[in-house]
Amino acid sequence: MTTARPRPTSRDVARAAGVSQATVSLVLGGKWHGRVSPGTAETVRAAARDLGYRPNLTARSLRLGRTRTALLVVPALTNEFFARVYAGAARVAAEHDAGVVLYPSPEGTGPARDPFESARSALDGVIASSMAADALGALHDGGLPLVMLDSNPKAPSAAATVNLDLADGMRQTAGHLLGLGHRRITHLSAGVDSWTFDVRARALDAALSGVPDVAAERVAADELSVAGGVRAAGRALSAAPAPTALVCDDDLLAAGACKAARRLGLRVPEDVSVTGFDDLALATAVEPELTTVRLPAEEVGAAGMRALVSVLDGRAARTTTLPVTLVVRGSTARPGG
Repeated sequence: MTTARPRPTSRDVARAAGVSQATVSLVLGGKWHGRVSPGTAETVRAAARDLGYRPNLTARSLRLGRTRTALLVVPALTNEFFARVYAGAARVAAEHDAGVVLYPSPEGTGPARDPFESARSALDGVIASSMAADALGALHDGGLPLVMLDSNPKAPSAAATVNLDLADGMRQTAGHLLGLGHRRITHLSAGVDSWTFDVRARALDAALSGVPDVAAERVAADELSVAGGVRAAGRALSAAPAPTALVCDDDLLAAGACKAARRLGLRVPEDVSVTGFDDLALATAVEPELTTVRLPAEEVGAAGMRALVSVLDGRAARTTTLPVTLVVRGSTARPGG
């Protein structure tokens, strides 16, 4: 008969790390900054991992009157980008012994209903995408701290924002296409009224506006999907003169643009270059593979969770802007080449 090993305690962690139980409590409670050295904090965390130690969250919640549970509001998990945002938030939450409750909007990119009207007391804070911002009124009115993702940094209601450098992503895209010699460039924009897509449009307009001989157009997709990209690109490529490059607001639209080009008897990139935004798995599933702007989605969720933990622990939350990278693949080339 095998005897079950006793569950390790904070005293066991303290003994293994060579520190006091108070230090263990500070480190594992996320309150060690400025009170414990980074080296000691890592020693404590390593000892806890080695021992398989997990704090008694129920007891701590009763003691502190808080559950350390965040509500993550995103448009829809059918979009790979937001699934990766959740993965990043959940990873950091686990490191700080916090929890994440996920609420995707049932209407996709539209407003979501307040999902916890009768259980708001079970939440300590909210992390939300700007594309689901309309879901937040009731929750924020209840006094919960709010961290916004991909949102206007001047939003007065947010304790912090975590943004991607979307404008730089569009500047990199424009620079790449201009460097290849493209001068007839059409922007396939997402048909979504959102800060994130407004930033992309303004940045692309600014990057192209001062370049001689550039003919820039914009065609709005009727939905943010491959099918929406097919329809929008079909309209753009049927214009005279047709664009030599399509700049798409995301990879779904870009995949649709490639499909529309083939249906019209055009080759990508020989007849028309196509760029995307996000660098989803789809970007390397199509042929040719997409030139696209890589967005660090997991780090967006991770940074959002770190900011919320800072607020819950009484520390100032930092507003963060994460860099993005243009990944050049086979869907772009010199015009006519």
